[in-house]
Amino acid sequence: MKLYAITDRSWLKGRTLHDVTEEVLAAGATFLQIREKELDRASFLAEAKDLAALAKKYHVPFVVNDDIDIALESGADGVHVGQSDIVGKDVRALIGPDKILGISANTVETAVKAQESGADYIGVGAVFHTDTKKDAQSLTNEELLAICKAVTIPVVAIGGINENNVMQLKGSGIDGVSVISAIFAKEHPGEAAKHLLAKVEEMLGE
Repeated sequence: MKLYAITDRSWLKGRTLHDVTEEVLAAGATFLQIREKELDRASFLAEAKDLAALAKKYHVPFVVNDDIDIALESGADGVHVGQSDIVGKDVRALIGPDKILGISANTVETAVKAQESGADYIGVGAVFHTDTKKDAQSLTNEELLAICKAVTIPVVAIGGINENNVMQLKGSGIDGVSVISAIFAKEHPGEAAKHLLAKVEEMLGE
């Protein structure tokens, strides 16, 4: 869970999502999520199938953001959903016992609920200001630590994390960081991933 990369096609600069993602995986990203908000279903499914095969090649877990059907059809390792997606719905039952289930949380209460809902890990944020979710409130290290102590499953921090602020998360109890622009918006995404992974390992005391 150390370096959890979330794809974003808005910074591809004429390259394919496949090529940029492969560069990031080759540089050491340890977890991969495809996040698509605007693609039509057929294109989303095709991309998910392609990245599922790519992640397998690098022995990295691969999940689909929000879309359970695409996750199941593409051969992904699992799905990541938000709090609103688990209301009145048993996602664990829908995906089966062997798929990875990630759930977003931002309080101790929602984190515990996510674990009770069968989550394998929790994405917690936003830890810093982020343009991806403009209305997200930043969490303090104390709040992060409380969430980590309240659950027994891995916790990944998300939201505005980059190589300049990742050390501020030291001692928060997290198992890794989840990033989008800190990798995909860079001129050389592979180099960015490599540098960030080194910083994360330093922050985790490895």
